[in-house]
Amino acid sequence: MKNIGVLLKAALDVHYGCSGATAACVVFESWENSSPAEVHRAVIPEAAGYRAGRFFERELPGLQAVLEAAGREFESIVIDGYVHLRGGAGKGLGQHLWEALGCESEVVGVAKNPLKIAERFVPILRGRSIKPLFVSAAGCPLASARKAVLSMHGAYRIPTLLRLADRYARWDGE
Repeated sequence: MKNIGVLLKAALDVHYGCSGATAACVVFESWENSSPAEVHRAVIPEAAGYRAGRFFERELPGLQAVLEAAGREFESIVIDGYVHLRGGAGKGLGQHLWEALGCESEVVGVAKNPLKIAERFVPILRGRSIKPLFVSAAGCPLASARKAVLSMHGAYRIPTLLRLADRYARWDGE
């Protein structure tokens, strides 16, 4: 899957239906981009059910499927969720993804809600929002991840390309 050339980034999201899931990958070149260079989707016919403390079992297969559909490696991958959890809680989704990718790509977690068992994250405010996003990272310093997410395009709390990844994951094709 190695791709020589421009170091690309990706924003990923997964949406769940009745039994399956759809994952989206929005590819971009610069943190400041307002539109994607490419968009990829993967349909996962059967998704695991939610299990407390085992969120990665449900989410990771979709993330891996859409990365495979994109057919390339990325410098940075942004996910909807946390990277690190406290000791006894296991690993966060981002840590599982980072390890599954051979620790080659930076994984930046951007969570919309606080999680009591999360650790090693920083809250940030974007736009005029008084509600923070929670940024965490694997493979890069947390300060770099914070700066990157703050620099992402969009005047609102959720950066434009993260919003777009969510939209494509929810899109039913009609």
